[in-house]
This record gives sequence, C-alpha cells and structure tokens, in this order.
Amino acid sequence: MSASFIAVELEYLLRILLSAFCGALIGLEREKRAKNAGIRTHILVAISSALMMIVSKYGFYDVITVPGISLDASRIAAGVVTAIGFLGAGVIFVRKENTVGLTTSAGLWATVGMGITIGAGLYFTGMMFTLFILLLQFMLHSHFSRTNNRLVARLTLLIAGNDVTLSEITKKLGECGLCVMNAELRLSKNGALRYTGIITMNHSMTVSALLDSISRTGIEYTVETLDIK
Repeated sequence: MSASFIAVELEYLLRILLSAFCGALIGLEREKRAKNAGIRTHILVAISSALMMIVSKYGFYDVITVPGISLDASRIAAGVVTAIGFLGAGVIFVRKENTVGLTTSAGLWATVGMGITIGAGLYFTGMMFTLFILLLQFMLHSHFSRTNNRLVARLTLLIAGNDVTLSEITKKLGECGLCVMNAELRLSKNGALRYTGIITMNHSMTVSALLDSISRTGIEYTVETLDIK
C-alpha cells in the first residue's frame, strides 16, 4: 500500500470526521430543544451524505476507463437529496391545530447539503454553512420568542407511579394554561416515569407560579430539571 494511497484515504476520513463534527453542532441545537432528531441523527445523516459524495466522486476510478462505460458523478448526490425527504417527513407531526417538526426536517435537509459539500472537498464552504445555520437557529428562535411574548422552558419531571400516560400529563398541563410543544415519557432506571417536555408560558410567569400550575394537575411529581430559555 503506497504512501500516496494512504494519504488520499486519510483525506477522505478527514472529510467524514469533519462532517460528523458539523452535524453534531446542528444536532446539539435541536437536542437542546428536545426535538426528535438530535445529535446522533444529525451525525449519521452528515457522515452518510459525506461518504456517498466521496463514493460518487472517487468510487468509480477503476471502471471509468473501461470502453463502453460512462458515468454521471452527480447521480448519487442527487439520490441522497431525494432520499432525505423520507427521513425529514418522519419528524413532522400534526397535533391538533399545530404542526411541529418542520424546522427539524429542514435541518436534516440542510445537514445533507453540508455533508455533500464537505464530502466533495469544499471544507470552508461546508463549515461556514454550518455556522450560518446555527446562527439562524439561535437568532430567529430568540426573536420569535420575544415577538410571541412567550418563554420557552424544558421541563423534566419524575412521576410517582406508572398509571399515567403521556397524553394524560400533556392534557393536564394544557388545562393549567401551559402549552406543551414536544414531550416524551420514559421509564427511568429507578422505576419511575420521566416526563420531558418543551413548554411555553407567559414572560410574566415566575418559576414558583409555574410549579404551582403543575401542582394543580394532581400529579405526584419531583422536578428533575427546569431550564428556562
């Protein structure tokens, strides 16, 4: 195995690792907001698209010189862009009158674009694109939070007993004036139920008022985390 061959393969590996890093940054922002597609999903999307772009550009060098064979190096990249639509559609949900997951779906599509860009060897463009996506997410999210006069909080509760469902908890929180944007219910290691949800509330609401609202639901709980953004 020649030194030049090893150098080329290491450069391909660098592209994949850089895509993983950029994908993790985008996924971290989504995971902090308790979205369905987090760090792992975005890393997998990023490195997969980078790998497919590398294969698209360099994976057919051994056959392109064979008479009668012609290749279009853009076909794999085009297929990746089309295929991500199925994954993006899987994170979009309609709850009553609200549609959630559109930003996460668009973020997955953007992550594919970033992975393809870095996979093609356009390192600076891919990294600047990642930075631009992060700035947009943080800046616009803060802007709309102020415009809507609502605070966004990530709430994690440990529920005593196992006789309550996710929909019941979300419904009771809604009856207390709290809007639940995204929530999940899992069984913790000690056997208690862990409820994690993103809620919105008025800017005027204090932490004590929030906890009083939760207490009125009649659910026995312990607050594990309360992060108001």
